[in-house]
Amino acid sequence: MEKLISEYVSRMKKEDVLKFATLNGVTLNDDELEIVYKYAKEDWRTICFGNPREILDNLKKQINFESYKKIEALYVYFKNRYSNL
Repeated sequence: MEKLISEYVSRMKKEDVLKFATLNGVTLNDDELEIVYKYAKEDWRTICFGNPREILDNLKKQINFESYKKIEALYVYFKNRYSNL
């Protein structure tokens, strides 16, 4: 599973993040997109397999609160959905 995610993240573009966000009702301006993209690219192992609380706390300070709440809810949803893999 980790190898598969690693391959996806290595090919991921900002446009992919923006499309996913938009499809899930998250509105990101250019600066917020850059921030979310950077966390996704650099910290995906912690986000997927570790405790991302510090990442989420930092993200909360850097983007719109409504967008943050939606991102946090999506994180919880997907973490619960795929926790058995």
